[in-house]
Amino acid sequence: MDRLDNTIRPYAWGSTTAIPQLLGVEPSGEPQAEMWMGAHPGAPSRTVRGTLVDVIGADPERELGAETVAKFGPRLPFLLKILAAGAPLSLQVHPNLEQAKEGYEDEERRGIPIDARHRNYKDANHKPELICALTEFEGLCGFSDPVRAAGLLEGLGVASLKPYVDLLHAHPGDAALREVLTAILTADPEDMARTVAETAAACDRLGGDYAPYATLAHHFPGDPGVIAAMLLNYVRLQPGEALFLGAGIPHAYLSGLGVEIMANSDNVLRCGLTPKHIDVPELLRVVRFEPTDPGVLRPEASPDGEEVYETPIDEFRLSRYVLPEDGSTRDLTLGTPQILLCTAGSLRAGEYGLSAGQSVFVPAGEKAEISGAGTLFRATVIV
Repeated sequence: MDRLDNTIRPYAWGSTTAIPQLLGVEPSGEPQAEMWMGAHPGAPSRTVRGTLVDVIGADPERELGAETVAKFGPRLPFLLKILAAGAPLSLQVHPNLEQAKEGYEDEERRGIPIDARHRNYKDANHKPELICALTEFEGLCGFSDPVRAAGLLEGLGVASLKPYVDLLHAHPGDAALREVLTAILTADPEDMARTVAETAAACDRLGGDYAPYATLAHHFPGDPGVIAAMLLNYVRLQPGEALFLGAGIPHAYLSGLGVEIMANSDNVLRCGLTPKHIDVPELLRVVRFEPTDPGVLRPEASPDGEEVYETPIDEFRLSRYVLPEDGSTRDLTLGTPQILLCTAGSLRAGEYGLSAGQSVFVPAGEKAEISGAGTLFRATVIV
């Protein structure tokens, strides 16, 4: 078992207070957006044996287990994060595995540098993800029903939104969503900037259900993503609730603190709410144009107290233990690699004491005994 020393990423949208408050340290005044736990080469966790990339690379079967290596290859299949959104993240989608492989190979053939601004695919992997709220958490997830989206836009009384309203009413289901998103992302920038300004003023005036979009417009003036966001489901999670985001589902996190887990990939295609590159044709190839229920997940408890967030993905499995002050010890030993993260209270994992925000890596088959009182998240894989 290895204690992890983890990197905090200072993205501009990060909260200045949420992660410091969790860790019990003074804020630096700078945004602290994500704390990464895992073996992603961009910011691998560090141990006394070296980075987790180096540790796993030296003996993948010992660290990950033979079954994990046989199924996923010689690297940790997931990346665990604490995410703290102080401002909205970009509106985005992730490709499925086939799309990621095709896109990556195409950009490699065309010689696009991996760090180029217009590069879409940083690797050949998909990026399904799960976000579990630690505080009240706001987000956008999946397309809402076109009729509902039309009503939301129409209720603003903004004349320049009428063409989108008409499109949503004129075509059935999926076709309407594709046509409207395409029209929004290919609109004349000056015309769109005026539409967004008028939309922002109307959202400010009306409040209520329109308040989240007013916030988006103030953070991203003139951005077409403000209008695109109104096609999606707005979701407010309570602590312990989660969202699973599969391939092709447009989404954005708006505010809050959460535990996030994903397949170990960096592939993101953006729809708006960002100054970064937007590849409209590739985006339209990847997006799933269908209304979806955001499907808020609540953990399912097992007899031993493990609360599992069920998803259709094998690259990661996230669960939670809420341990009482009864002096008992839980044996969490598995034949797969684990990261154990404390988010509240005071716990002991083997020889290590864990307070909120601290974590350990447990190699496959290694003894993992947990005691103390607090909340522990367990990240592993399914083989």
